[in-house]
Amino acid sequence: MTEALLVKNAAVVWTGERTLHDADVLVTDGRVAAVGPSLDGPGEAVVIDARGCLVAPGLVNAHHHLLQSAFRTLPGTRGVPMREWLAVMNGAYMSIGIDPELCGAAAAVGLAESLLNGVTTVADHHLTWPADADHLGMAEAVVLSARSLGARLVFVRGTAGDDAETAAASADALAGFVGGAVAPDGMVGLAVGPAGVHSDGRATFEALREVALHHGLVRRTQANEQVDVIAAEERYGRRPLELLRDWGWLEPGVTIAHLCEVTDEEIALVAACGVTATHAPGCDLPMGWGLAPAGALLDAGVVVGLGTSGGGSNDAGHLLADARLALQASPLSGRPLTTLEALTMATRGSATGLARPELGHLEPGAAADLNVYDLTGVADAGVADPVAGLLWASPGRRPRHVAVAGRVVVRDGALTGTDERALAERLTALLATRRGAVA
Repeated sequence: MTEALLVKNAAVVWTGERTLHDADVLVTDGRVAAVGPSLDGPGEAVVIDARGCLVAPGLVNAHHHLLQSAFRTLPGTRGVPMREWLAVMNGAYMSIGIDPELCGAAAAVGLAESLLNGVTTVADHHLTWPADADHLGMAEAVVLSARSLGARLVFVRGTAGDDAETAAASADALAGFVGGAVAPDGMVGLAVGPAGVHSDGRATFEALREVALHHGLVRRTQANEQVDVIAAEERYGRRPLELLRDWGWLEPGVTIAHLCEVTDEEIALVAACGVTATHAPGCDLPMGWGLAPAGALLDAGVVVGLGTSGGGSNDAGHLLADARLALQASPLSGRPLTTLEALTMATRGSATGLARPELGHLEPGAAADLNVYDLTGVADAGVADPVAGLLWASPGRRPRHVAVAGRVVVRDGALTGTDERALAERLTALLATRRGAVA
């Protein structure tokens, strides 16, 4: 049983639905028990003094590629068409070698970075599965890294041109390993998702749909990013969303990342089909691959989450910074976002797309994933609305404390159970060794 946690004397608590001043948060058994003034907890409760702080839900990164944490700022990956970027990344993967050891080390770095930035849940869309590698071992290594750090993980068994039957069998085996769609303790979930119509055909989409329906898994894919639109036209003479509709992937339970180049008619189609979306401006905008019209999607009734995408395009796992970017860039796509819309995308919007309604908010009964942000520094001086200030002030903001399922995993800006430098040194040494072997 998880010990109780009492967050006391917060200047502000934003639950995702309400803003309370001078309030406390009581956590028991990993869930929010109460939010309000002058709360008391059991005598054995861990107490966090939140004076001068804002308490908010843990962030939910709906679209990451944790493997890419080992492949950031590679030469030839900036300011190039997406097809060229994919080729450079694939060459780097093959040169280093993708196996359980590398997957675990890269995931540990990416997840630790996420926790330090207030991201308590990460959906890892893993797309690289060398034919001779230990596929189950690769996934297990990522899961073990998450569990050792205390982060929530949704492992997305993806594909990128893999054999359809092999991918489906692997996803089926992973469902047995995880224990279904979500592990009994709620810390690990499973999803499936081809990279997109640019890499996978109808057989793969249909095979993974069958596995997902059998095990009750959510499905995730990518569409209408630069290469996706071009490839769909070249190969099929059609648009990506038309193909997804015909292949059984425009229906409830599906989330589509990116959606940069969409028409008004396509937005209406996504909304009518009950599909959710994931916005990834920290990848798409600086890489020049487009910008999803997040405001128009929301206005059409589409639930929109937020993701960083991977280190090969974004180079960082700072979802709060990307929520700020989404807010700042939104006028370019025609409809400015509000602060609460951007924050909700990074919390409850992402959680909804993952079919995890207990995440992304702090109302009673919610999973006790929370961040405590210090508001006493100069970056917050003069801020009239501290909730809006989470995005508009202090672009590199990190929480002082982070809790996942009521367990403090970051205290005073440092991981509680792991030395982050040891994680960084492990990955750095591994990459140096393998590059040296290649040379």
